[in-house]
Amino acid sequence: MVVETLTIRKRTMTRADIAEIQTVVEENWGQGRTRISRILCRKWGWVQPSGRLKDMACREILLTLHRKGLIPLPPRVTSANNDKRNRRILPVEIDQTPMAGKLRDFASLGLHLVRNSALEPLYASLLDRYHYLGYRQIVGSHLKYMAFLGERPVACLGWGSAAWRVGCREEFIGWDPVTKVKNLSMVANNTRFLILPWVSIKCLASKLLSLNAKRISQDWLRIYHLPIHLLETFVERDRFRGTCYQAANWIHVGETKGMAKRGHDHRFHGSIKDVYLYPLTKNFRKELCG
Repeated sequence: MVVETLTIRKRTMTRADIAEIQTVVEENWGQGRTRISRILCRKWGWVQPSGRLKDMACREILLTLHRKGLIPLPPRVTSANNDKRNRRILPVEIDQTPMAGKLRDFASLGLHLVRNSALEPLYASLLDRYHYLGYRQIVGSHLKYMAFLGERPVACLGWGSAAWRVGCREEFIGWDPVTKVKNLSMVANNTRFLILPWVSIKCLASKLLSLNAKRISQDWLRIYHLPIHLLETFVERDRFRGTCYQAANWIHVGETKGMAKRGHDHRFHGSIKDVYLYPLTKNFRKELCG
């Protein structure tokens, strides 16, 4: 197969680049695919803002080139399944006594970052059991929070990297394609929001969104060495009305086109979602377009 240039994961490669990759593969054939991808990341200076190698992205490039017949790859050392992402979630039993009323009727509300903590298995168990989308380990930048009233958990919130292409978001920010590629990492996506089913407390959801918005940029900066200037979420209009986001002053900017990314293609799935955004700073457009 003859190719002049090929773009994968926003990295454009020439025939010379592919030849270099093939050389690295051949020289490190017995060391495994992870070793090969890390060598290439160092050669390219391909790192995240935190300084970590873009290892997962590089492995996707290698696999795509391999599938196109452009390079050979050694056999996998481990299973193709990502054990951490697909492992069975063990149920954790907690007190399910109904909680109803107003926030002032309960002990103080606390929001805790639980990623890489002893509470992370509980977070995963609750989402897997009670969220309609279940639990899925996010690859890439992400944060996980749990909310407590006193010692009782009441909610889970998950955040990940921003969606790649959202027309109404780009228009709202004022992004051109080049600027979006450069600054997309400064937007975080609210991928999960669960109020536990036995909890019915007025204004709890909007209060938690406000609390999380006040701290997420500092948490993200501390862990990933990048600030966050805008939050986004996608609400399935056939299931929800987005009331808590509206009450927390999120801005409805439009709707999706019912497309989803599958590999390197976008396919129509028919599920239209409302797009809500929440600016974290007054000059967010200047930061995101700078």
